[in-house]
Amino acid sequence: KNMIKKVFIVFIFALFINQSNAEENFMILKLKDGNVIIELFEDVAPKHVQRFKKLSLEKKYDGVVFHRVLDGFMAQTGDVQYGNSTLDSFDLRRAGTGGSEYPDLKAEFSAIPHERGTLSMARSADPNSANSQFFICFKASAFLDRQYSVFGKVIKGMEFVDLIKKGEGSNGEVSEPDKIISIVVK
Repeated sequence: KNMIKKVFIVFIFALFINQSNAEENFMILKLKDGNVIIELFEDVAPKHVQRFKKLSLEKKYDGVVFHRVLDGFMAQTGDVQYGNSTLDSFDLRRAGTGGSEYPDLKAEFSAIPHERGTLSMARSADPNSANSQFFICFKASAFLDRQYSVFGKVIKGMEFVDLIKKGEGSNGEVSEPDKIISIVVK
């Protein structure tokens, strides 16, 4: 009888630990029109997920603008250096040119496709240059597959992502852009 009780307690404890770890892989992206629930793929891109969580917990993404938004393609944000509209040094012309104070990340390309709602890290021509900027796909973009590190996906609230103010021109530059209110652990 005591053995059954001990096994039950261990089972409940293990279930609690697994539930706690599982909840850490869901984030809430708060936008002006509503909350977006994101599932993170820690098993696929552990370093990118770790960076995204770290910058979110440090509140680095709070107030950061969507500096590049191409209708029918994607919305890009995450320039914590130059894209934070709450900082005195904010300059929309420089938004999209910076990153965080942390080193760039080595690519974690995978077979996960770039579908509607996919979160992937932005980078320069160097595959190992992802840092803090990321984008959310409005629709499937297979030409990005295995070229960018997918680290998560919108599982609820994509209709709010669709409402992010779109940019103009071939680069999708946005005047008076929408911004991230915050990103928090669910």
